Amino acid sequence: MIHILYLHAGAEMYGADKVMLDLIKGLDKTVFTPYVILPTEGVLVDALKKEGVRVMVIPYPIMRRKYFNPKGIIQYGLNLFKYANKIAKIAKKNKIDLIHTNTAAVLEGSIISRKLRIPQLWSIHEIIVSPKIMYKVTSWLISRFSNQTVVVSNAVKNHLEKTGYFHNKPLKVIYNGVDSERFNPNRDCDYLYEEWNIPRDAKIIGMVGRVNSWKGQSDFLTAANQIMEKYPSVYTVFVGAAFEGEEWREKELNDKIAASPYAERIINMGYRTDGEAIYALFDIFVLPSTNPDPLPTVVLEAMATGKPVVAYRHGGVCEMVKEDYNGLFADVCNPADLADKIELLLSDEARRIEMGEHARKRLLEQFSINAYVRNFSDVYQKLIEEK
Repeated sequence: MIHILYLHAGAEMYGADKVMLDLIKGLDKTVFTPYVILPTEGVLVDALKKEGVRVMVIPYPIMRRKYFNPKGIIQYGLNLFKYANKIAKIAKKNKIDLIHTNTAAVLEGSIISRKLRIPQLWSIHEIIVSPKIMYKVTSWLISRFSNQTVVVSNAVKNHLEKTGYFHNKPLKVIYNGVDSERFNPNRDCDYLYEEWNIPRDAKIIGMVGRVNSWKGQSDFLTAANQIMEKYPSVYTVFVGAAFEGEEWREKELNDKIAASPYAERIINMGYRTDGEAIYALFDIFVLPSTNPDPLPTVVLEAMATGKPVVAYRHGGVCEMVKEDYNGLFADVCNPADLADKIELLLSDEARRIEMGEHARKRLLEQFSINAYVRNFSDVYQKLIEEK
């Protein structure tokens, strides 16, 4: 039996949270025993417990922008070593064979793996663009302290390789997978029309993503305003919340929506747990990330639900969406072009429906949950054999 300790940056249910949960659920429990330690309580803790996974909450520090100052660096460093030592004792007691660190924002695994002399697999879901010093520092740490680095897309791989730190430590690409039975075109979404007061004949464009500095809510709103001016039947939906401590971003978005001439046709729901129905409600899924998104799970979920995708042309989405097959790309940070691409699909129902069918087909062929779990299981086995 291989005992694996998973470390992650939070306990919500966004992309990296979901794929870790799906991986753990899919493991062959006759071969692997997962243990999870998270820094906060949340829905992910509840979901793991429901699956019978041993999970603990220990408030270890996560590398965030709030620490990017002299006092913050000292505070972060002290807590990093304090909690890494606590977790190491737990890992030793439970005879952990392997650490799987599921984000670049968690550094504790590096200390624990060295202390206990066990391998660390580091999954990287991020493309860190700024500050550049953080990109360089995290890339060096990953190359130095990871026995195997797994990246979610070639976009992430290329970004890390530009540092020059990975010449002798090959990066392995494992695409995320989503549950195509859970996310499917036949999901009931009727209740959302009533809850959100949307007419049944409306056309709905929407995005799902955390409210932060680069997910592109502002660009999407600009594009949506252009669309709604021309199409009175179009409604726009935002789903997602900000990090704890950054709630001001949600207020800022709400203020911008309130200032729109079409505010009565804009729904901003914050964090939701019924994503399966929300994707089914959409006619077009939009990914307006202004920085390159590594491999956005929301796109895979939308594809599984049979929705065409309109996105900015950068990041991992370019490996997920085949242009003119299951989606369209707009020029990066160009809301007017984003609106034009959305309009192309709104004005051509047959093309929109066909692209949605292609989206699910591509998901099943390229991004299955079974391949995702199998690929990670193979890497785990290899790391233990080389131990």
